[in-house]
Amino acid sequence: MRRKTLVAAAVYLGASLAIAAWLLPTGREHSPIAFAAPRPKTPWPLGAVAPEAQRTEALRRARVWIASNTAAADLASNPPDPAGTLSGSIVRCRYLDGAAHGTTAKFDCVLPDGEVVKVKYGHTGEIQAEVAATRLLTALGFGADYMYLVARLRCYGCVRSPFYTNWVLDRVRARELLVRSIPDDAYSDFESVSVERRFGGLPIEAGAREGWAWFELDTIDPSLEAGQAERDALRLAAVLIAHWDNKASNQRLVCLAPAPSAPTPCPRPFALINDLGATFGPNKVDLDHWKAAPIWSDRARCTVSMDQFPYSGSTFYVTTISEAGRQLLARQLTALSEGQILALFSAAHFPDERGWTAAFRDRVRRIADGPPCPL
Repeated sequence: MRRKTLVAAAVYLGASLAIAAWLLPTGREHSPIAFAAPRPKTPWPLGAVAPEAQRTEALRRARVWIASNTAAADLASNPPDPAGTLSGSIVRCRYLDGAAHGTTAKFDCVLPDGEVVKVKYGHTGEIQAEVAATRLLTALGFGADYMYLVARLRCYGCVRSPFYTNWVLDRVRARELLVRSIPDDAYSDFESVSVERRFGGLPIEAGAREGWAWFELDTIDPSLEAGQAERDALRLAAVLIAHWDNKASNQRLVCLAPAPSAPTPCPRPFALINDLGATFGPNKVDLDHWKAAPIWSDRARCTVSMDQFPYSGSTFYVTTISEAGRQLLARQLTALSEGQILALFSAAHFPDERGWTAAFRDRVRRIADGPPCPL
């Protein structure tokens, strides 16, 4: 019995050492650049009196669309990168410790100028889905974060797989021990990752109320010119790409005005989708299911629904789309050329990009063709 115990202990120790060695950073070098302190997240300042009412009022007045030249959109390339921070052969950043959330491997990282970005890594369809969805929505005139495909990222202070390592260590309360043990000049390299830069503006949040639910778009300021059409176009675009994971935290409300010196109502509120990883499915880049997913629950009445998806539609309730909203999205979608659509899926590394292009065009026809909507 004692021999078996010793053998089991030796096996456990050997496995633990092997796992620990595998998790260690892949190399060490003195960083050729200095990293500024991470920029803090700065929300729009709401007054102390009734902040939830102020946030609700901002959402009532929020735009969701900005006129764009869809036909000229470059869907094959990363978004513009004026400083070239994300365009080098090796993108360098410093790991920013934080809790592991969700199911996709990711971590926050600080760029040399202090900008905090989100890095997604590993073999997951969420990277392809989010790259394609953000580029498409941006081209159509809606808001979306900026997703960059990066061939090689060097993260200083990173273990080999920070997300899963932290997930385990958080459960045994050992995270701090690991963080303190990694030298400043240690790094891990990650290949074929996505780097997320946030859409501009300051987030409008009231305490724990972050983001917005889709049913909240029903309440709109009547003075918002073309607001209903733009909101209906966004709803229809969400159905087009199958944005079923639409809990409130996966949408964001921001203010596009400079930060004021004192609390004041936001003069330019804007609402957008900020997490598009669970799209083109519902199983994240699943061509057969995406092709089969309906656009309309009732074409004659122009109603849309996500009841058939996981969470039974979540915050997206059965909604009637106005004719003005249908025409707005149809006009933007039909402006895309065959080459642009093919480039969208090819650049995002979708398998069978021609099959995806054909399916996309078919879904566009289901929106653009047919009789006018009753409203």
